[in-house]
Amino acid sequence: MGEFWPVPDVLAHLAGRWRVERSVRDLASGHEGHFTGVTVFGALDGGGLLHEESGTFTWQGAVRPAGRTLRFLPGPTPSRADVRFADGRPFHELDLATGHCVADHPCAADLYRGEFTVRDSDHWRSVWRVGGPAKDLVLTTGYVREG
Repeated sequence: MGEFWPVPDVLAHLAGRWRVERSVRDLASGHEGHFTGVTVFGALDGGGLLHEESGTFTWQGAVRPAGRTLRFLPGPTPSRADVRFADGRPFHELDLATGHCVADHPCAADLYRGEFTVRDSDHWRSVWRVGGPAKDLVLTTGYVREG
């Protein structure tokens, strides 16, 4: 992969509307799915951003609406955010000072390992590898700024 694009202020960088394309591969079964939608990072009362994702997920021929909500709270430095689930539970830390970050999230018997890369002011991506007794997945998401 080419050079990373450093992000000195992660919340300022993410604020706004992003077009999202995600592939989901089940390495155990060989099945592949696809999500297409939009993520909006809007201001949260008290600081931080509310991440609201909505779109369409296609899996084994079934097409259905899908979405998720996360909270990106200010970290100890502007390049860092404390990412939490909608209910406030911790998800992972995100530090994009260098434009690249690896984060882990243990979930029951599974381990989620996310790699975040920023290419420029309008393009970034995440790759989550999910492994455990019942899961062997790779989720690759590309984000392109809208407007």
